[in-house]
Amino acid sequence: MSGLILASASAVRAHLLRQADITFEAIAPHVDEEALKRDLRGHGAGAEEQVRALARAKALSLCAARPGYFLLGCDQMLICAGQVYDKPQNRAQARAHLLALSAKPHELLTAAALAQNGQILWEGLTRPSLTMRALDEEFVDRYLDNVGEAALASVGGYQLEGYGVHLFEAIEGDWFSILGLPLLQLLKALRAHGLVPR
Repeated sequence: MSGLILASASAVRAHLLRQADITFEAIAPHVDEEALKRDLRGHGAGAEEQVRALARAKALSLCAARPGYFLLGCDQMLICAGQVYDKPQNRAQARAHLLALSAKPHELLTAAALAQNGQILWEGLTRPSLTMRALDEEFVDRYLDNVGEAALASVGGYQLEGYGVHLFEAIEGDWFSILGLPLLQLLKALRAHGLVPR
């Protein structure tokens, strides 16, 4: 038995795969992300190493339960001025992140890994660059009032595909990667493994 499993609870990643007419099943991975990040950072791992390791861990976490299946794990990290930003835990943290990112460029490191039977078959990484416009505290508060809990769902406290677009003045790089999935790289890998038509 084989097929594709998205090892993620991300509705956005699932939507991107469905829009590309890819057949898959979505299952949340069995990974303690915070513990893994603490361990990686404790060993001096940089952001790129961390995001790659998290994507691999998510893909591998379901291999034993789903032999023969292809498992897709993904992760994303935001880097601004050398600092790594995780998902905000509450409104106050989302507010602080947005104000810190104001008028500055940042990178979104977006990693994906494809595994089968405990082996990593493919890895992809993209680094889109985004620049926020200058934000004042009043606008940030209005923005957070508008988006509510959605501000806690992604690194940076925004979803560019929604009201978060009002935060930005420029973006460079792959749109799908900004949303959390290096889809063009992934499609090439899926074609190579016979999971989508050539």
